[in-house]
Amino acid sequence: MAPSLEQALLPEGLQDTLPPAAQREAAVARRLLDSFAAWGYERVSPPLIEFEENFVGGAIKQRSPAMVRAVDPVSQRMLAIRSDFTPQVARIATTRLQAEPRPLRLCYAGPVVRARGSQLRPEREFTQVGCELFGSAGVTAEVEIILMAAEALKAVGVTGLTIDLVTPTLVPAICDSLGLSAEDAALAREALQAKDAGALKSLSEPASAMLRRLLDVAGPAGDAIGQLGGLALPAAAQAIAADLTALVRQLADRLDGVVLTVDPGEYLSFEYHSGIAFSVFARQVRGELGRGGRYTAAAGTERAEDAVGFSAFLDSVMRAVPAGDAGRLAYLPHGEDRSAALRLRGEGWRVIEALEPEPDPATSAAKFGCGHIIRNGAIHDLSE
Repeated sequence: MAPSLEQALLPEGLQDTLPPAAQREAAVARRLLDSFAAWGYERVSPPLIEFEENFVGGAIKQRSPAMVRAVDPVSQRMLAIRSDFTPQVARIATTRLQAEPRPLRLCYAGPVVRARGSQLRPEREFTQVGCELFGSAGVTAEVEIILMAAEALKAVGVTGLTIDLVTPTLVPAICDSLGLSAEDAALAREALQAKDAGALKSLSEPASAMLRRLLDVAGPAGDAIGQLGGLALPAAAQAIAADLTALVRQLADRLDGVVLTVDPGEYLSFEYHSGIAFSVFARQVRGELGRGGRYTAAAGTERAEDAVGFSAFLDSVMRAVPAGDAGRLAYLPHGEDRSAALRLRGEGWRVIEALEPEPDPATSAAKFGCGHIIRNGAIHDLSE
């Protein structure tokens, strides 16, 4: 018995990707990976499911509520479906590939699943395509990752890119240096995240004045680093600001056609980052195309090392990629010489072959969306 429409329904936040969208997504993912490979990044492919402890207590600690979990019927241990690739790639880098030369460059592509969607990202399953660089503490690692991310997105046709640099460790460094209580430090972070100058007035001086001035820093990168330079930041915060300044200056002349901005108060979803992080947006496209930044892989262990990465969210990227040509598609009527089809496929064509004789092959070709038909070993345009 065929399944009913009700039986074909999927849980909230999950969906089927149908032709031709699935083929376009696969082609875009492949081009992104090809861009990373051109920079020397080698692909890894971790399993979709691992022991939960590998995620919540592994190379990078993930939040358990974000993950879908189940008991392994073999080991009786708790399993989790990955909700982000980075912890798995960090695990591989700091264990299986620990002896490889540094900096180590890895890339990946595949699905991630989250227990719940959010208001900004209701999808619970989507594809991540990304890259990670391990073993470099210098700002040149961020430069490489950001340049490569921009180049890869441009290669798939994305235009109007904006890269927003954030410093999730800057506000905690200021609060610690000025001796703010944990409660006041949390208030400061929330107020800066929400751009709420009024809430910052409740803090004691000099923290209140400094953090309110930090609100004004958000904006174009060149202006932002100039304003940061004018703040009397504590020493720990000055080091973070210096890294940001160096990064902006090294990117300024190399990000052709990309808008670079700074938001020093942003921190949500950058909780595990230990340095400069960033989000990528495209003009007139809802949501982030991807995000990345510096973190410490295997923090707190003898295998700890600096890392910088970037993950593109393929569903968002697809909203920014031009529709373009679905690919050259030709029709081979039954009985025609198949060598023409083999030759065209070698040239990048897609060729549909008729399985049996039919009265009007041209009608069938049009039915299947073919713009061309093969007759007597030659390709003919059906529009002519």
